[in-house]
Amino acid sequence: MKPMKPFAAAALSLALIVSAASAQEKSPMITVTPIGSQPSVQGQAEYFTGTVRIDSPFQAPQPARVGGATVTFEPGARTAWHTHPLGQTLFVTAGSGLVQEWGGPARTINPGDMVWIPPGVKHWHGAAPATAMTHIAVAEALDGKSVDWMEQVSDAQYPTPVKP
Repeated sequence: MKPMKPFAAAALSLALIVSAASAQEKSPMITVTPIGSQPSVQGQAEYFTGTVRIDSPFQAPQPARVGGATVTFEPGARTAWHTHPLGQTLFVTAGSGLVQEWGGPARTINPGDMVWIPPGVKHWHGAAPATAMTHIAVAEALDGKSVDWMEQVSDAQYPTPVKP
């Protein structure tokens, strides 16, 4: 048998790499959810004040525990007070908003800001009084639960003095 010429060997290697990459794209292990394939839903009045839209909700299958969504708050809209058993990360993508820990001042959040809320910390977040805000919220579930909802943030509590 004749040895393979360098060009032919390179072509065969490239074909094998492309074939492997193509097989990975078809893998049942990876899921791609196309943008716009899930309808927007309105935030439930039980958990939100004002107009809130939730887009692209996700929940990884077990054993993973991570889930989240893109959430848009119209001016003045906000969550109720709540906690997360394993904490929560917010990535602000548009507008201007507020986040407040129980007993502390409200803090301004803007596009590019990342907010970490530790496990069990009572807090709320939402839009500034005159500006909408969008963030991506990510939290892990503990025993199937990622949030514990509490009472609404009253108009007297919102807005409170804002700390930059």
